[in-house]
Amino acid sequence: MIAREGIVANHKKGRRITVSNYRISVDGVEDHKKWKGDIEKVGGAPAGFPIIADDGLTVSKAFDMLPADAYLPDGRTPNDSQTVRSVFIIGPDKKMKLSMTYPMNVGRNFAEVLRALDGLQTAASRGVATPANWNVGDDVVIPVALNDADAKEKFGDFTTVLPYLRMTSLKG
Repeated sequence: MIAREGIVANHKKGRRITVSNYRISVDGVEDHKKWKGDIEKVGGAPAGFPIIADDGLTVSKAFDMLPADAYLPDGRTPNDSQTVRSVFIIGPDKKMKLSMTYPMNVGRNFAEVLRALDGLQTAASRGVATPANWNVGDDVVIPVALNDADAKEKFGDFTTVLPYLRMTSLKG
């Protein structure tokens, strides 16, 4: 579930995002069709992602976006179904790798979602960890499970900041 503004902004920049993007909404399918039209009109880019109609709140409760006792009253108003701005990144292994939830009055930071996604993909594919504020191209952390000799063989040169904190750059 990624903010429509982020999808549009990155579509315009030509950035390819190698993820499947799904939306969940407690509104019905007809509302979703209208919403997608609004996104395309305002953003100038196609809204090419599915929206899961969760009007029974099953998915929303399963992911703890709503409390177990939440319900939608008959004749509800927008105040009854206020937005919960959640982002979940689920890996190919079907396990949740990251979740972020924002209150309704705070927009998501799409640059941070992409930074986190890049970090997760880099960590998984290269066997490293990413430090705070890491961005693609920055040095990464060599896991402590790798001894110095194996780290040298796998990564080449690295800097030992502390015995448990070794930094290296990734080639290619």
